[in-house]
Amino acid sequence: MTRNDRRDLGLLLLRLGAGGALAAHGAQKLFGWFGGHGIEGTGQFMESVGYVPGKASATAAGLAETGGGTLLALGLATPAAGAAAAGAMAGAAAVHAPNGFFNQGGGYEYAATLGLTAAGLAVTGPGRLSLDHLLGHAVNRGWMIPAAFAATAAGTAVVVGARARRMRKAKEGEQEALFEEEFME
Repeated sequence: MTRNDRRDLGLLLLRLGAGGALAAHGAQKLFGWFGGHGIEGTGQFMESVGYVPGKASATAAGLAETGGGTLLALGLATPAAGAAAAGAMAGAAAVHAPNGFFNQGGGYEYAATLGLTAAGLAVTGPGRLSLDHLLGHAVNRGWMIPAAFAATAAGTAVVVGARARRMRKAKEGEQEALFEEEFME
């Protein structure tokens, strides 16, 4: 097996693993598959963590994950697929960031890993074992990489920024307890 063959096989495995996980997470949001809550339940959750309107946020996240993940797994439109999935994972990481890095404590480790893998695949390309290669890279051109990341970064910044403002505003009305309850008895 040549070095190029090993690289292409490695890219295929990365695409199938990360793309499959992303697509499954998106299907939970969109269709309620794999123990998910569908648009209704996910929309309610999205509202509770500051992504408003919830149903639209659930739909956008579900489409970015399902579509981006499926396209990554297939190796089709890799720059757009990877950028869309990375943007969705940036939104997820923003929710988990207050819990620290590690997933076991509710942190952003998993979202960051999937997002960085998707971004890396968008930049590296899908390899020869892909639909992009089969189609002559018609939707995998060099100029598409910065264009996809610029569009995704702009959209993600607007959505995550609006969420952060909503979360700060909601906390402004809260007052922290001056004393712990156990000392009040």
